[in-house]
Amino acid sequence: MSDARFDDGREAPLNLGAEDAEDLTVLSALAQDAVFGVGDMSWERGARRFSILLNRFRWEDAGAERHGPERVRAILAIENVVSVASLGLDRSDKDLVLSLLSVSFEAAEEAPGGAVLLTLAGDGAIRITVEAPQARLRDVTRPYGAVSGRTPQHD
Repeated sequence: MSDARFDDGREAPLNLGAEDAEDLTVLSALAQDAVFGVGDMSWERGARRFSILLNRFRWEDAGAERHGPERVRAILAIENVVSVASLGLDRSDKDLVLSLLSVSFEAAEEAPGGAVLLTLAGDGAIRITVEAPQARLRDVTRPYGAVSGRTPQHD
């Protein structure tokens, strides 16, 4: 058994940006079911950036039937951050593994501001208040076989 390669799927690593709610919907679909640890989140106040190192499921992988389900390490970075708040998760539990269900944007009364909402499995959420929506999802490693060997399922 060998490590998965980008060539196996005939696809390039993702490097996508989002600048509005519609763009965030695309990032949400590609980041759905990503898993990450509490320690994989970072808020750089001075740079006004919130980022997460994700283990992203490769929903876009056209070769999954041939080589099985894959994941890839990816960075989800949100810019123009004013504040970050979380609900339903214990940030002091460094062994806690979180699963990302969706990324959405709630516009404020005064455009272009609002909040990027990261909805997590288990009723958790991260609310990132931004001056304007700007995000990037970028793969940073080669794909690897999903440890479970299965595609995530939803009821």
